[in-house]
Parts: sequence; structure tokens; C-alpha cells
Amino acid sequence: MPRFTVHIRDEWLAVPCRDTTSTIRWLGQEALKRYIKNKPDNGGITALKDTRFVVRRCQGLGLLDADDTIEDVLEDNDFVELAIEGDTMSPDFIPCEPGVSHLTAAYREPGEFISLDGSSLTSTDLVNLGKGLYKIKLTPEAERKVVQSRDLLDTIVKENKVVYGITTGFGKFARTVIPVSKLKELQENLVRSHSSGVGNPLSPERTRMLLALRINVLAKGHSGISLETLHAMIQAFNASCLSFVPEKGTVGASGDLAPLSHLALGLMGEGKMWSPKSGWADAKYVLEAHGLKPISLKPKEGLALINGTQMITSLGAEAVERAQAIARQADIIAALTLEVLKGTTKAFDSDIHMLRPHPGQIEVAQRFRSLLDSDHHPSQIAESHRFCDRVQDAYTMRCCPQVHGVANDTIKFVQNIINTEINSATDNPMVFADRGETISGGNFHGEYPAKALDFLAIAVHELASISERRIERLCNPSLSELPAFLVNEGGLNSGFMIAHCTAAALVSENKVLCHPSSVDSLSTSAATEDHVSMGGWAARKALRVVEHVEQVLAIELLAACQGIEFLRPLRTTTPLEKVYELVRSVVKPWIKDRFMSPDIEAVHRLLLDQKVWNVAKPYIDKYQTEYIPESRPISPTAFSLESPASPRKRVRHE
Repeated sequence: MPRFTVHIRDEWLAVPCRDTTSTIRWLGQEALKRYIKNKPDNGGITALKDTRFVVRRCQGLGLLDADDTIEDVLEDNDFVELAIEGDTMSPDFIPCEPGVSHLTAAYREPGEFISLDGSSLTSTDLVNLGKGLYKIKLTPEAERKVVQSRDLLDTIVKENKVVYGITTGFGKFARTVIPVSKLKELQENLVRSHSSGVGNPLSPERTRMLLALRINVLAKGHSGISLETLHAMIQAFNASCLSFVPEKGTVGASGDLAPLSHLALGLMGEGKMWSPKSGWADAKYVLEAHGLKPISLKPKEGLALINGTQMITSLGAEAVERAQAIARQADIIAALTLEVLKGTTKAFDSDIHMLRPHPGQIEVAQRFRSLLDSDHHPSQIAESHRFCDRVQDAYTMRCCPQVHGVANDTIKFVQNIINTEINSATDNPMVFADRGETISGGNFHGEYPAKALDFLAIAVHELASISERRIERLCNPSLSELPAFLVNEGGLNSGFMIAHCTAAALVSENKVLCHPSSVDSLSTSAATEDHVSMGGWAARKALRVVEHVEQVLAIELLAACQGIEFLRPLRTTTPLEKVYELVRSVVKPWIKDRFMSPDIEAVHRLLLDQKVWNVAKPYIDKYQTEYIPESRPISPTAFSLESPASPRKRVRHE
């Protein structure tokens, strides 16, 4: 029989429906009857037939017409909210903010799997798991290790051995021995008491990443989790049943205790959960609607679920993946700006960069050559100023390989740290089944990812800092030889005047956000945990810095494309024309002032989806394969190619 879960004020009610040709009005009235029945004062409702209400889906908050039939607008096990006229929305109802999640009611479970073994997951994999592109399963070897680890713990409990976190309290209470009869309660109390985070919940995508990463760590077989509990976590992940995890509350040692406790709490059927079907609802109802049961914790399992650096690392994985994507595209955008400002390509000569052979610098210079080489990609704009008397450009154009390059090298460094952390066992105590013992250590300390993510924020910020200065050059007629603020009839129209101000504001915010959080430490847990990493804030602010960088570069890309309009009918190089055409597919040229925020958002989305990179990459790749110096071998770390300004003969490979 179909059943629907209806939220009224502070109650969740299961309403069976024998006849789905009944109306939404009938469903609301039936839910109200059940609500009144449970209240001594009828919930303050004096006349049911006179009570006016509206019904909306929990996911997406779409209003439902009272006269529509249930079968036309709802599916079995759907979750709906009933709001009584005169009430405010239920205080414990958490709407999913529009735009926050792509895992909507239209979400379809993926058919492909990623196999987790605790050793081979990458930051790219983790982000794709967050996006809902894959389900997960364990490898047979991982399952074997998990079973061996659990067998050792069961032996410890049977033999009444005193082991931290298994038969003792936690932190300051590590010397308090707990009776065997209360070991289950010990683990449940741990999760409940540590679920003390505050702030907005992580988005569904980020919660999927957090859950997937915790499963991967448990799959290493050094945490003592039972295979039964781990399989229950995997089932919840594959159904996208995601706990309410507040974004604030971790100090990054002993691990991310608060957020991981919230993650575990939902799996226990307590607190709130989100799924594409239900939106936010009580965890027990969300699990039940997906045919799942709450997990029942065995000795040490509460500790195994909450002790580790997975909050820092999962957010860090997203930050470093997005940083890598925007850094590549920053080179393309800067190259387009250089064309519009009629700059020279001489500064990208490969011989210059071989004298300072940082891999990132060489790579960026090569990208500029592959996009601007007039021998390979003729440019009418470049030809128009070939014989000008300008000797060199401003630093914001000439020094892109040096500034962008160190950002690229930093991203690779941070990515290595994050990928190592993704596949590390980070809880305590560690279980070594092959040695038959558990050992207390400090792998939960988040200093590694915290320091790396502070470094990431500082390096990536510079892409926005230099971009904002290029926007200034595009908008300033004394520097660009273009109309002021890139618009005709200046005065009547303001053009890009305030878009540049937005870029400046974002860069200024980043200067504050780049202050490293990991230089701070506050002693906690009665001085037991007397040095902490503050890695949770390092990860969250790194993400915010990366987002600001994306937005600033979106503004620069818009401004550069607008600058092209004033140089027509001249054309730039083929790859940059393709980038221009991509932007114009979502944003039309500025003829006069209009609402600009949607334009910025549209181009930001192009950057998030890496469409600018995807358009230019074939040309970059082709240049690298066709234009190779005749007398110099290619270094494995330094991708050196001849520049257009070099007199050395090129060898074209057919």
C-alpha cells in the first residue's frame, strides 16, 4: 500500500493511502486527523473541516494543488510538509536552499560503482562521488581486513582487557573502565554527546564526500568496525541518505569529532537526514523510506565512526580540484586579456623560462605560447600592432608565468598531501590484526591537511589578485585604449564600473581569508588534547577563497570578451575565438547597461564546468605535439617549447 510521510509542526506522520486517486486535500485532512489524535488539546485545532492549510513537497518546496490527485503529483514514500494557515513554517523543518544541491528529486541512482579498498581513492574520485556519479562497494580484500580487525576487538571484549575507547571512557576519562554490559551505551553516548556542531548543514554533495571518505578509511581494516555496520553505511551512501552535518565545530584534533558525530548520528536513526526523495526529515523516517535500518553500535564502533580528519580532507579535496580547474582556465583568460590589450608574446619565450625552470612557470608559459603563437594561430589583432613602439608590458601580463606558475606548483603539492590523507587511517586507537594488538597514536591530528590548505588559499588567491589588476587595465581607457568601462555612451552607461568593484571586494575579502588558521591552537578536553590544527576552518575558507577566485576570473573573462567587441572586425587566434564564442553562447555583448549579476553567474558556471578549458585544450594539446624544438629534448618536468619570438627553426611533426 502506498504511504506518505507528512510533516505537521513538530511531528512526522506516516499516512497510508489505499486509493491514490484521492486528492492532495484528502491527504492533508487525513494527516491532520492523525496529528490531532496524538495531541491532548487537539493541537489547538477546534474544527478540522474549517482548518485551512497548504501542502508542499519537502524537497524543493513546490506547492501542491489541493485538487490534484495523489497519483499525479506524488510517488510512493514521498515526503510533504503541511503548513496550517496562521502558522510559520515548522521550526525544525530545514529547507534545502535553491542552488545548493544538484541532487534533486530528479536524481537517479548511478549504475556504476567505485570499489573502495582504503588505498587507491583520489581527490577526483571523491568529488565525483560527491556529485552522485557513482555508487560504492568494497573490494574482497578490504572486506577480509575489516573482518580480521573486528575479530580482534571481539576477542579483547571477551577477555575483559582494558583498552582505550573499547572498554574505557574517552579523553580525560581514558582511565575510567566501563562494564561490558554498558559498552553499547558508551558508544551511543559518545556519538550523541559529540554531536555538538553549529551552523548551516553541509550541502548534500559535501556530505556524500564526507561519508564516502569515512567509508574508505574504515575499509583499510585498522579501525575495528564490523562488516555489518560498514555495509549499512554503504547502503545509506548509495541511497543518498545523508545526515545533517553542521559545518562548524571541529578544531581538527582529535580528528573532526563534531561533524563526524553528526554523520554517525543520522545513521543511528537520530537527528535529521536528507535524501533526494525526502528533503530534510527525521533520520529514522528517511532511512525507513529507503528500506534501511538504523545502525546498532558495537564496542569501539562509535569511536571508529567519529575519529579522523575526513571533514578537513573531503572539503580540501573539493578545494584542490576546483583550484586546479580554475588555475588552468586563468591562463586562457589572461591570454585573451593580453590580446585585447595588444600585449606582446615575447615574455613567454621558452629560453627565458628555461633559465628559471620551475615546472609551473614553464607550463604556464607554454600554454600562453600555444594560445598566442601567431605562426600556428594567426591573429589579426596581434598583426595590427606588430610594429608598435611598446617594448614590454605591465607585470600583470608579462609575469603571468611566474605568478600563475607558483599557484600551479602549490596546487600539485597540496593535491599530493590530500590524496595521501584520503587513503590514510586517521582514528585512534589503531587496530593491527596481524600483530594481535591495538596501539594508541596521533594520526587523527589534522596538521598535514590544515597547513596544506592554508598554503593553497594563499597561492590560489594570487590568481584573483593579478586578475583584478588586469580588469582595471581593461576598464581604464588610459591603459586600454578602449572606451571607459568597456561601454559606449559612457556617463549614460556605466558598463563594467561596478563589476570591477565587485572583483576588488572579493580580492580584499581573500586577503583576510588567507590568514592561516593552522597557526592557531587552543587546548581542549581538560588539556588532554592540548594542541589542535584548526583544519576545519582552513578547509572551509580555502573553498571560499577558491570560489572568489572563480568569480573574479569570470568577471575578467566577461570584460575581455567585451573588449573584443571594440576591436572588431579584427579577430584573435583560433583557440581564443572559440573561447569568445563559448562566452557569447551564454552572455550577449553589452550594447547598453543591463542587469549584470546573471552574466557573471553564467560565466562562473562555465568555469565551474571547465568548459573554457575544454574548448581550448585540444589546441593546447595539438601545439605541444606539433611544435617541438629541433635541438633540445623535452624535460619530463619542464614542458619547454619554442616561442614565436625565437629564431630557432621549428620541426613540424606530421
